[in-house]
Amino acid sequence: MSSVETAPTAKSTDYGPSGTYLNYINGEWKPAKGGKTFESRNPADPADLVGTFPASDKADVDEAVAAAVAAYKTWRLVPAPKRAEILYRAGQLFIERKEDYARELTREMGKVIAEARGDIQEVIDMVFYAAGEGRRMFGQTTPSELQNKFCMSVRVPLGAVGCITPWNFPMAIPSWKIAPALVTGNTVVLKPASDTPLVATRFVETLIDAGVPKGVINLVHGSGRAVGDPMLEHPDLKLISFTGSCEVGRHVNERCAPTFKRVTLEMGGKNSTTVLEDANLDLAVDGILWGAFGTTGQRCTATSRVIVQKSVHAQLRDKLVERAKKLKLGYGLNEGVDVGPVINEPALNKIAEYVEIGKNEGAQLLLGGNKATNAGPGYFFEPTIFDNVKPTMRIAQEEIFGPVVALIPVDSFEEAIEVANGIEFGLSNAIYTKDVNKAFSAMRDLESGLTYVNAPTIGAEVHLPFGGMKNTGNGHREAAETCLDVFTEWKACFVDYSNSLQRAQIDTD
Repeated sequence: MSSVETAPTAKSTDYGPSGTYLNYINGEWKPAKGGKTFESRNPADPADLVGTFPASDKADVDEAVAAAVAAYKTWRLVPAPKRAEILYRAGQLFIERKEDYARELTREMGKVIAEARGDIQEVIDMVFYAAGEGRRMFGQTTPSELQNKFCMSVRVPLGAVGCITPWNFPMAIPSWKIAPALVTGNTVVLKPASDTPLVATRFVETLIDAGVPKGVINLVHGSGRAVGDPMLEHPDLKLISFTGSCEVGRHVNERCAPTFKRVTLEMGGKNSTTVLEDANLDLAVDGILWGAFGTTGQRCTATSRVIVQKSVHAQLRDKLVERAKKLKLGYGLNEGVDVGPVINEPALNKIAEYVEIGKNEGAQLLLGGNKATNAGPGYFFEPTIFDNVKPTMRIAQEEIFGPVVALIPVDSFEEAIEVANGIEFGLSNAIYTKDVNKAFSAMRDLESGLTYVNAPTIGAEVHLPFGGMKNTGNGHREAAETCLDVFTEWKACFVDYSNSLQRAQIDTD
């Protein structure tokens, strides 16, 4: 570790006015070169200013990438178990700071405090998991087809990589990307969502306090156009790991193509919960409520479709509406709140537009459908349930990203699977049934990267691969051992100790 310069322990605000935060580049907190700033505000109360942050541009990106490229030269040579020790220390710090970070996360992003604690817990889990890979990252040793020759494969890091992360899991998702990137020997430029810059700053501060050296982690705040696009086009970033919408993901893929940059995309979902006639309906309602209205429906894995057999449709519908009526909206730090605000006013308006689309398509609005004015001054939308939704309706096909769920009655298990698969996405599906044969058939036939039996569509664990099929992603997975494949290249190594020229695949007499 002596060849790597340790970054100073400090907070962003140590170098700026109170409430003003900075970029972190090459071990230093600094404002945007252009001097511009933007504000982060509490979505539950937009009058509450969370902080002011640098509105960066290409010049800041170039400086951050240069720092990451320079730091890579020494960071890649630090033994992986030593890199892992820094992550272990970070994990301990996240444990100590969990409550403080959770409360800041609720204030900045809006999810209720119990879910905010879960967001930080996922960081803790992922950081410790990735640290464990510091003593694994296994390759293969194999026999050679020639005498006196040794063959093996090893993983090697890519170099400087870029991570572009969303606002809905503003600590957890950066941890999915950054922890494996660091333990495998890469250096990082992070562009967090502009809606949650404070939480991202806290994440980076924790890595610094754990001992991540200068230049190894760099933080650049700003918009997708001003910061994200220069990252996509920068020839010295070897990978872009992106989580966000399909529309932006397509843009990411196209802008990275000219430099042959590796790209990982984790994008949208239109996830279904299927309820068969033999299901435990109360359990199914529990799962639907949590899947549809947890995080105010702002998860890529949120339950947005309920596919229910007609024989139990009425029972499930009535139970679901009755339970959903009791959900309390409000500021997530207040006692007894079940559902927080959506992230901003454009999101609120988009949800309202989709409700009108659903009504115009002929779906039956059972509950909600309005902006909530009695929950506080923020961006609140009522938990909303549509019934008698046809599978081809837009509200059954397009990602709304809000507290809206569509009930789709079907005749049979086979029709349920067909409806579940009849979308462009393939992230998460759930099924409630007591029939083991149908449960295993669903696990085989549902076109999604995540499948749950008698559990909601949300609830992934870090030691299993996370990602989707079809337009949800481009085939890569986050978390689990598969995260190593994202941030490393395979190298095959051959050692010939015969002291003579041997030619593989060449016939000899």
